[in-house]
Amino acid sequence: MLPPVPAFAVTSTDFTHGGAIAREFSAEGDNVSPHLQWSGFPPETQSFYVTVFDPDAPVPGGWWHWSVVDLPAHVHELPRNIGQSDLTLPGASFHLKNDGGDYSYGGPLPPVGDRPHRYYFAVHALDVDTLDVDDEDTCTRASFAAWPRTIARAVIMGTYQR
Repeated sequence: MLPPVPAFAVTSTDFTHGGAIAREFSAEGDNVSPHLQWSGFPPETQSFYVTVFDPDAPVPGGWWHWSVVDLPAHVHELPRNIGQSDLTLPGASFHLKNDGGDYSYGGPLPPVGDRPHRYYFAVHALDVDTLDVDDEDTCTRASFAAWPRTIARAVIMGTYQR
């Protein structure tokens, strides 16, 4: 669904690509953001933009669960539970409001009985040090701003079902 760019690696100690996301990381559990670590991005990377998106949500445009803007280029890892507020994020990075209305990580919460939903955790390497959005911008607006600035992308996908 995203425009093609070179890829780099992202992993998590909390789930594997294509594997189930544990209840702890869901909104019906502890709503803890999972660990993410990335490597192999281009040396000209100036910042990162991290998103979590559920394309299987029962709404036309999918559901944004997490959006962290302006992560410094020297940050290559987000520890578990860093998504609770802007105060836990490094440097001048900040959250945009997720589709649940919070400025934080919003864990999986698909409808009960629905098929497993896919949650795409994407790390976008950008060629600018700031995406030039503010905390009132939507995740969709930030993604649109990131599109021409993305020089590489790493994606890990986990599933969740209730």
